[in-house]
Parts: sequence; C-alpha cells; structure tokens
Amino acid sequence: MDPVDAAREIVRTRFPDARAAFLAGSVLTSRRTSTSDLDIVVLLAGPPAPCRESTVHRGWPVELFVQTEAAWRAFADREVAARRSPLLAMCAEGLLLVDRDTLGAELQARSRARLAAGPPPVSVQELDDHRYRLTDSLDDLRGCSDPLERVHLVADLLLRASEFALLAGGHWLGTGKWLSRRLAEADPELHRRLMTAAAAAANGSPAALETVVEEVLDRAGGPLWSGYLRR
Repeated sequence: MDPVDAAREIVRTRFPDARAAFLAGSVLTSRRTSTSDLDIVVLLAGPPAPCRESTVHRGWPVELFVQTEAAWRAFADREVAARRSPLLAMCAEGLLLVDRDTLGAELQARSRARLAAGPPPVSVQELDDHRYRLTDSLDDLRGCSDPLERVHLVADLLLRASEFALLAGGHWLGTGKWLSRRLAEADPELHRRLMTAAAAAANGSPAALETVVEEVLDRAGGPLWSGYLRR
C-alpha cells in the first residue's frame, strides 16, 4: 500500500478525532529502504495522548507519536534544549495529513522557524567537557594495540568528533544515522573525511582519523586534558 494512503488510513481509523497529523521520515524521500517505517505525529485534544506506540499497518512498520498541544510544546522545548529535535523535524519536513482547526499549519510553521533559528548556544563549560572527552578518546586510540578494542574506540571517537564539530559550529545534533546526516549537511567535506578515516582506523590504520580529530579539536580551542577542571 502507498505509504501516504496507509498513513491516512491509520489516522482515520485509529484517531478519527485528530486535530492534526503529520507523516514524516524516509518514506517520503529517495532514502526510503525496505525497512523504512511510517513516522506519524498525531495531535489530539486529550487521552490517549500523550503516548508513543510501535505497530504494523498494511505491512508497514509504524511509529506513532501521539500528543496533545500542550504535550507537543513541552516535548519540543525539551528537545530544543538538548539541541536535537526529531519532533520539530518531523513536523517541519513532514506531510500534513490532517488539519481540522489550523493547529497543524501553525505547528508546522513554528517547527520550521525554530529549526531555522538553530539550537541554543553552547556554554564554554559544556564545550570544554566535550573537548576533554574527545581528547581522552583520541589518546586511548593512540595507545591501543588490541585490534578488537580499537573498533570500539573508533566508534566512540567517531560519535564524539561528530557531536563536537556540530556543537562548535552551532548546528543541530542527531543520533544514529541522523548524526551522520546532520554533519553531512553542516560540513560535507569534514563528514567525508571523518567517515573515510574511521573506516580505515577500524581496519588497523588510525593515522588519518587521528589527524582529522585533531583538526576538529583545533576548531574550538584544541585538545584539552591537562588543566581541565569541572566543578
């Protein structure tokens, strides 16, 4: 079944009184895969919202994010404070399926504006915390002689370096594939070099990854270990 038709059907049958509903995710893009699911945000006036549910409909895996207007706003505020907001992204970039009282259009416009404004600024202390952890992970990789342990260190370093580059540049964060996508959007060349170097490091050649991570650190104060203080 077409993903949009399937999404409309599940909203119509499960939430006939929905004030608004959005379909989001890779199913609407060229990135759709055989495991892509239907990410559906539903706005209700009351119970069963707020809740989250995973289900299957017409062969499609479905993730339901069911909110009241107040819960939506509170959840969005928490995500923005954490500098990553899947909820805003789903509503900003998703397809508006239902909009009974203009709430859907309002939340879509608000989501787009908040995403465009960027995340809240990072404090010096928070940036130092990330610098310290990234420096420590880099030192661990340099001293590693166990090839199996090195794979874990490379994964940790890739995560930390990607997050640090995004934080230092004032960009939104992400998790999993979305961390990769956020970095690719913010700095395509760094993303390419970091991914290529990480793959080489996992296969026993860490020199290029060490160089790229050093460059990432130098963008915001350089390595930090000796002299780091957390009160």
